[in-house]
Amino acid sequence: MAIIEVDGLTKRYGEHTTVNGVTFSVDRGEIFGIMGPNGAGKTTTVECIAGLRRRDAGTVRVGGVDPERDGAALRKLLGAQLQESELPDRIRVGEAMRLYSSFYGNPVDWRELLRALGLAEKTKTQFRRLSGGQKQRLSVALALVGDPRVVVLDELTTGLDPQARRGVWELVERIRDRGVTVLLVTHFMEEAERLCDRLTVIDRGRVVATDTPAALIESAGAMQTIRFRPSAPLDPGALEALPEVTAIERAGEQFVVIGSGNVIAPVTALLSSLGVEARELRVEGTTLEDAYVRLTGQSAGRTGDGS
Repeated sequence: MAIIEVDGLTKRYGEHTTVNGVTFSVDRGEIFGIMGPNGAGKTTTVECIAGLRRRDAGTVRVGGVDPERDGAALRKLLGAQLQESELPDRIRVGEAMRLYSSFYGNPVDWRELLRALGLAEKTKTQFRRLSGGQKQRLSVALALVGDPRVVVLDELTTGLDPQARRGVWELVERIRDRGVTVLLVTHFMEEAERLCDRLTVIDRGRVVATDTPAALIESAGAMQTIRFRPSAPLDPGALEALPEVTAIERAGEQFVVIGSGNVIAPVTALLSSLGVEARELRVEGTTLEDAYVRLTGQSAGRTGDGS
């Protein structure tokens, strides 16, 4: 059953339409991702859902509540960690939690929340003294202190090192395990593939696809990429003659062979017949990034855009 319903959402700034008829729904208890290139309208979309921007057309409901018409009811349902959210440098963790708790009629025990998020020892630490990962965890704690049914996380792991990023991923999974629905804006393909039950791709203000990560990958086609360094000189034409091979690239001494189906079998058979060993061999299947590029015409890169 859907807890977030977005139908025909449109947002304009003068003559520029940032969000153009966006439609999707988010089921209770799922992690739902939003992806898209710079300027696609991702953040504007979630800000309309969070009641921070007024839409020009369409409808938005969170647990049956219109974010524009009943902000008080929305605040009981939804918590948000938005892109580049910051706190005063000198505010202490405990002070921030007490302040945010005062905004709600029935907040959760913020001390217990900090313990659950690994910040129990940081209660008296100033915000500026926290690491990047600790700041993100505090942002999540502030989003959860009102005991929401839905939490919006916008570019949660931007700027974190790989270890801190994976720690935050585990945190998001624990949030979902508590029964909270997560709306996640991300530009990391690995993050989307690991966390999201479903995701929608927005390009130029419009939804171009909504499905599970696995289904989006499948829609990109069953392709394989083979990378290897031949042990002896190799004529690319011999590989190009294989019917399963669709493209060949060279990167220094390395060959990159792209093909359909199980292309690895005919390639290795050919190399064996030529007496060539495939050194540093690596085989890659179709990825979520391949699907993303097919849908948007752009590589993933940095998609956090503030729009």
